[in-house]
Amino acid sequence: MNLATGPAAVGPGRLRRLLPLALLLAALALVFATGAHELASLESLRRHRAMLVAFVTERPIASALLYVLLYTAATALSIPGALALTLAGGFLFGTLLATLLVVIGATAGAVLLFLIARSALGEPLRARAGPWLAGMAEGFRANAFSYLLALRLVPVFPFWLVNLVPALLGVPLRTFALATALGIVPGSLVYASMGAGLGHVLERGEEPDLGLILEPAVLLPLLGLALLALLPVAWRRLRHAMG
Repeated sequence: MNLATGPAAVGPGRLRRLLPLALLLAALALVFATGAHELASLESLRRHRAMLVAFVTERPIASALLYVLLYTAATALSIPGALALTLAGGFLFGTLLATLLVVIGATAGAVLLFLIARSALGEPLRARAGPWLAGMAEGFRANAFSYLLALRLVPVFPFWLVNLVPALLGVPLRTFALATALGIVPGSLVYASMGAGLGHVLERGEEPDLGLILEPAVLLPLLGLALLALLPVAWRRLRHAMG
């Protein structure tokens, strides 16, 4: 057997690919073991809002940077609580600045998870893929921007899943990042706006109406944007069908 192709030769390469994934899983386990994930909740915001408001007032730049880092980490680790973090951002920074910070943090976290998944799992999976999976991957890549933009605009599937699948199917990083950043703007804007008025809700001891995005006035425009995003796919298929 040629030693250059033996297990000893490929072992280090596999370990390098799997190391970021192992570190990510270890960090996720640590977060849940220490209960740190509970900080990304409305209850935590309710308890610490005076301290947070004071910190943002005294150190606006540092607090914005910390918020982006926290959102990036929460997204990369796929920790539940992105909605609470977005509401908190609107409450602390206002609608427009919070939307910008959320888009930056969520996109950065999604890209980080995408890169780890692509390195650790994507290449080995595609190397072993059968004709069916290879064909599906090719079709997805051909229309990746439209598909991803529609999935981001109307989050039918969990955010973490839409981060992983494109990585496994070989979607280019630039396409993934751009579709993610653009697609999450409307939803982020809606919830950041809701968060901007959260102070009055918390003072009354009430809970915010998190189903706002399902209201026709919000949902229908998002569905319309998603359909527009899919128009290029429909047009290409129509042209192909017409020969």
